Amino acid sequence: MRTGILARSAAVSAAALLALTACGGGDDGGGSAGSSGSSGGDSGEKQVNVYGSDGNMGNALGEDFTEQGALAGMKGTLPLTELSGDFRDRLLQVDPNLVDFNYSAETYDAIVVTALAAQRAGTNDANVFKAYVNGITVGGDKCEDFASCLDVVNAGGNPDYDGQSGPLSFTDAGEPAQASIGIEQFGNDNRIDDSKTRYVLPGDEANATTDEGPAPAAPGATGAALVIGTLLPQTGNLAFLGPPEVAGAQLAVNDINAAGGVLGQQVQLIQRDSGDTSTDIATQSVDALLQAGANAIIGAASSGVSLTVIDTITGAGVLQFSPANTSDQFTTYNDNGLYFRTAPPDVLQAEALADLIIEDGNNTVGILALNDPYGTGLAENVKNNLVAAGLADSDVKTVIYDPQAANFDSEVQQMVEFNPDAVAVIGFDESARIIEGLNANGIGPQR
Repeated sequence: MRTGILARSAAVSAAALLALTACGGGDDGGGSAGSSGSSGGDSGEKQVNVYGSDGNMGNALGEDFTEQGALAGMKGTLPLTELSGDFRDRLLQVDPNLVDFNYSAETYDAIVVTALAAQRAGTNDANVFKAYVNGITVGGDKCEDFASCLDVVNAGGNPDYDGQSGPLSFTDAGEPAQASIGIEQFGNDNRIDDSKTRYVLPGDEANATTDEGPAPAAPGATGAALVIGTLLPQTGNLAFLGPPEVAGAQLAVNDINAAGGVLGQQVQLIQRDSGDTSTDIATQSVDALLQAGANAIIGAASSGVSLTVIDTITGAGVLQFSPANTSDQFTTYNDNGLYFRTAPPDVLQAEALADLIIEDGNNTVGILALNDPYGTGLAENVKNNLVAAGLADSDVKTVIYDPQAANFDSEVQQMVEFNPDAVAVIGFDESARIIEGLNANGIGPQR
């Protein structure tokens, strides 16, 4: 397993070796080994490498560009595991129109873990089964689907669920100690080039909890039906993430019910929209889910949205389980032990993104990040990792922007004036307009 320290050491060496070629204007007209295009040939124009993160690294971003090669070579990171062909096929049976599969596995696993915790506790009361959630992911007997894990529970054992999103291994805070991060790259057709996708595992499984939870209920315990609500983006600036997450939720409930359900009852699923932070949709959806008797709510995808509803959900004694929140704020949030996530915290994705930027030989880095808990948190962690890797504090410039702004001309101009080797764009669907601005000024992925 590649640890963060080893990765950064290797990255610093790579940066030293590539420093002479990280800037354009050389005899061969090329940039670094990880460049996102040509260096401008005879013009001597410096190559600027562009990077994204989970809020924009998907085929949905490419749909906003009509000119071929507008995103060519743009790289980025996102929580991602190498999904099996069978899992993808089954997701497509739920929704044949899926374009991306981002966070589908994390959503699926959040529901499976919740269901197993309720069965092991012998109740659908989240204030009771919350104590079993972390233990479902560590220790005990290895299992890879709900049916086999249910067999372990019904035999009086503790399942160690390794799910579709990889080895979960939760910490005491209810989040992955280690996570699979995908490194993706856009091709000349402005779509993710799957042949260039690779995976890294930042974090350390040794940091997982050693507490497997209280003594379980009697094997085969029965009780009231488990009601699961979803709070996932059907509208708003993360709507492109909605379809794979909604499909993942439906597939999980289908599989659970096919295996006999939970507590002798079929699991009930209620799907609702989260919207984004510019609307009050999430609050209305949460109120509706609580009135419908939800024991657990899966979502939201946006950290900012979750922060607007977490107190309402956990204050009602209902479990909240996000498949996509990455803000560090949730690690220590006062949630009464009722908040969990299958998505890794920003410290893990930031490690992978910073390593990627350094490995590509970039010595100065501009960061454009949206002003919300996700954007500012990931930006800060990326900068900290870049500085830890050997860059000076002055080599990294962070610009925070309002995602609702009419334009991003000022922010793009600050990047032009900084003249970095690399620009990281940490945002949602507004990233397309920012990248258009970078392209227009010759510092985007297009060449």
